[in-house]
Amino acid sequence: MSVKFAVLGHGVVGSGVVELFYKNKKSIEKRAGVEMDIKYILDLRDFPDSPYADKFTKNFDDILNDDEVISVAECMGGVEPAFTFVKACLEKGKSVSTSNKELVAEKGDILLKTAKEHNCNFFFEASVGGAIPIIRPLHRCLAANDITKVAGILNGTTNFILTKMYNDNMPFDEALKLAQELGYAEKDPTADIEGHDACRKICIISSLVFGKHVYPKSVYTKGIKDIQLCDVEASDVLGYAIKLVASVTKLENGKILPCVMPTLVSYDNIMSGVNDVFNAVLVYGDGIDQTMFYGRGAGKLPTASAVLGDVIEAVKHKVTVLSQSWESSSDDSFVSKISEFKSRWYFRVPSGSAINGVEVYNSDYGMSFITSEELTFTQAEAKAKEFGALACLPVLE
Repeated sequence: MSVKFAVLGHGVVGSGVVELFYKNKKSIEKRAGVEMDIKYILDLRDFPDSPYADKFTKNFDDILNDDEVISVAECMGGVEPAFTFVKACLEKGKSVSTSNKELVAEKGDILLKTAKEHNCNFFFEASVGGAIPIIRPLHRCLAANDITKVAGILNGTTNFILTKMYNDNMPFDEALKLAQELGYAEKDPTADIEGHDACRKICIISSLVFGKHVYPKSVYTKGIKDIQLCDVEASDVLGYAIKLVASVTKLENGKILPCVMPTLVSYDNIMSGVNDVFNAVLVYGDGIDQTMFYGRGAGKLPTASAVLGDVIEAVKHKVTVLSQSWESSSDDSFVSKISEFKSRWYFRVPSGSAINGVEVYNSDYGMSFITSEELTFTQAEAKAKEFGALACLPVLE
């Protein structure tokens, strides 16, 4: 018996899936316990010079109506037509593995429900951490824990920019330009630097860990474009690194609080040393205390590795994996507002300001300090206004 699967999209990730599959075909088949092959590759473009030119199709129905195809790797990106294609495959009983975080963040609840109804699987390990295995550990390896918080560096582009600002004293605009030249940032980098990419990923983690679909619109999101070299200098002197941290915390009232913000991470915290395009996820639980997952969060082959890992899982599972699921949510009443977010805070204030900070660093740019107080987001905004602060960042504890 030979299992056939299809790949939707032949861009960076899709081509990586095809490349990695044929490179490691024998070991993949050994792990799957069955012979495997790619029967179709869906793309509107022509690839006449590809060694797999005979596998390309521009007609999705070729895949949908072929009963030999039992699994599909979706690597198209975006919500549509990916959602329509994926839902149709699941309704036919074909399991789907995806790297598409936008699709999972917006439509994951619907697709998981559809998979369950048709006794197949919707897998999305590659949608959050690229090569980092985080989805499966959260619902399997750590299933015995009461998980109280997850915090991570979930975007390699912003982490690369911040690393350049620290290591090379490079201004934000120059670091962004370099990231684009190296292919780490898109021509339009908005999704990365404004935090939207990290937001989608923390939505997926939040939904999986806490059991209800969390939509991006419910998550406070702030990117890194306002971070300046003076912030980098001051935080370094005070023993912190600035990272774009996406987190979700379970509050005492039972609600959850997901958010994305530039955050000060102490040099005592292992996550402060995660640099360049690498990602890391910290999970806090009552049994494990803390555990961290680390690796490449994006890229052609790292992401393809996670997609193919899910394809292998899909081939091996003849029934729906119920632990990888969450409920739809008609409202976001279970999501707390950002006003309840509590932390210690860093303020950047104009030079010469007469403020009694607990830790003060006077730089050439202005005076910076970290308060010892734990303030809610609302209180921090009030303090910032009172101080005439130019920046206000939380501290990861």
